[in-house]
Amino acid sequence: MSTSDHRDAPAPASFAVSLPEVPDSELEADELDPAQIVSGNPVVTGKVLWEAPDGSQVRGIWQITPGVVTDTEANELFVVVSGRATIEVEGGGTLEVGPGSACVLREGDKTTWTVHETLRKAYHISY
Repeated sequence: MSTSDHRDAPAPASFAVSLPEVPDSELEADELDPAQIVSGNPVVTGKVLWEAPDGSQVRGIWQITPGVVTDTEANELFVVVSGRATIEVEGGGTLEVGPGSACVLREGDKTTWTVHETLRKAYHISY
């Protein structure tokens, strides 16, 4: 099922996806702004699994290869499926995440992600 399948047709009421088994070939490229890249050559890919009709919520899979990037966060809950990263929150703490980690990021948080091993996460974002 491609990302566009969920935008063009109503999503099923309930469904399950084995996140580790979704092949990289099913993830779509998500270009990073070059200004976000601090070091390395990180590549971001992802797949939207569900999006609210009004765009207020989105759920999906997101993956990033090793490197260091900055970001300004949305309201997000995610669970790491594989890989490892250190997330420094400006004016806040440093989060070490790996398989099984659940992480909450607040809208507006300015973060620096140091991705040690390709990281794949399942996420829910509220706008």
